[in-house]
Amino acid sequence: MTTRYFIPRDTTALAVGAQSVADALSQALQGQEDVTIVRNGSRGAFWLEPLLEIERNGERVGFGPVSVADVPTILALGPSDQAGHPLYLGPVEAHPWFAGQQRLTFARAGLDDPLCLEAYLARHGFDGLEHAVHLPQADIVDEITRSGLRGRGGAAFPAGIKWRTVMEAAGDEKYVVCNADEGDSGTFADRLLMEADPYQLIEGMAIAGVAVGARQGYIYLRSEYPHAWDVLHKAIAKAEAAGYLGEGICDSDKHFHLELRLGAGAYICGEETALLESLEGRRGMVRAKPPLPAHQGLFGKPTVVNNVLTLAATSSIMADGAEAYAALGAARSLGTLTVQLAGNIRRGGLVEVPYGMSLRELIEQFGGGTRSGRPVRAIQVGGPLGAYLPESLWDTPLDYEAMAAVGGMLGHGGVVVFDDTVDMAEQARFAMAFCAQESCGKCTPCRVGSVRGVEVIDRIIAREEPEQNIDLLHDLCDTMEAASLCAMGGLTPHPVRSALRHFPQDFN
Repeated sequence: MTTRYFIPRDTTALAVGAQSVADALSQALQGQEDVTIVRNGSRGAFWLEPLLEIERNGERVGFGPVSVADVPTILALGPSDQAGHPLYLGPVEAHPWFAGQQRLTFARAGLDDPLCLEAYLARHGFDGLEHAVHLPQADIVDEITRSGLRGRGGAAFPAGIKWRTVMEAAGDEKYVVCNADEGDSGTFADRLLMEADPYQLIEGMAIAGVAVGARQGYIYLRSEYPHAWDVLHKAIAKAEAAGYLGEGICDSDKHFHLELRLGAGAYICGEETALLESLEGRRGMVRAKPPLPAHQGLFGKPTVVNNVLTLAATSSIMADGAEAYAALGAARSLGTLTVQLAGNIRRGGLVEVPYGMSLRELIEQFGGGTRSGRPVRAIQVGGPLGAYLPESLWDTPLDYEAMAAVGGMLGHGGVVVFDDTVDMAEQARFAMAFCAQESCGKCTPCRVGSVRGVEVIDRIIAREEPEQNIDLLHDLCDTMEAASLCAMGGLTPHPVRSALRHFPQDFN
């Protein structure tokens, strides 16, 4: 029986030494028979990376975080001695950090070589596409609509409504565009899925193409993701060679081609209309709406623009049915919530849970508190444009409506933790400075307002007429919220106002 050793090759694992561990493992096993080293994707438990897993006789156990020096001691263990090693984790799925999750979109992440098409098929990959190509377009869109799937990129717009709009729009050409320009601070779910389970994204895009009548799709990938670029390039080629992309996909009369395009390195290109401008070869500048991309998008044609996780989720919806997906979650937030724990956190990584868990439960059960060991003071949810939440709001359920009710947002699921040493006035300044740096410059409230915002907050920090300047800051935030063309300027006041509201002592 072959013994298999799994060591991840995703960006985060490589950043903490996985390649050195893999090299040491390869050297130590050189010449041995019946051994295989599998470079899998990460499971998302970044606090355990590099994670080494060993599979013998169908039983797979983990060790982590592993260093090069740990490799000889682990390899010297017999199966009965492994549990005594200080880095021994047992079966990874049974570990409390994983057992408390409800993995759906990330169910395959970390299990196999992400480029092994046979492994993807063995775990029911492309079942959803095989089903979709034999259905009328309206039936596919109806399935997505009944599932309750909402956009995972931040706006949470119902995916089925967007798809139906594109399907019904007049046009000789239509497009599907994947927004993989993941730029929010503390987020990495898109990258992890693309590096650990790329065929799921490819399948979801093909389903979207079949549903709306698009023959061409594009993945707009963040320029800072070279490993994801490499994995996706190879996965697209393999999927096309196997008949899951191109002409006559899945031996049907449906056609869908897919291209990978590199992003422009600007945060604003994560906004869908700026992304389309960039994809067309122009500077990433926000377009005025209407018209919506669903009516006039890429090259002026009806276009579906969805986030990586949104498109990936459609594969399981089409494979298992809308009802199975809608049975998960709470109220209008259906399916599973993908959360990325980052910042000053002891157990950082990706967590997938049903909607409705509280922020406090998330941080205590999965995050394990702060890495510094100091008390948590503030938590920012929803990326750099999300609100800073104090302890009084940590029992808020993690769903779209509940978060909105307390002035927050889920966004792309980024959760950044700060301990009690944080200066919230400086964090408010960072929000304005970030907007000034990343604004496309098209509209005055965002372009000029963010610069003026930094100046006003600097005066507040310097204790120059703080009351008058705080009033001025609120007026400035009102203008940015009401008059900005897109969410970049319109949402920047959220972290600023939340810092003022919940942590006023830092401004006095």
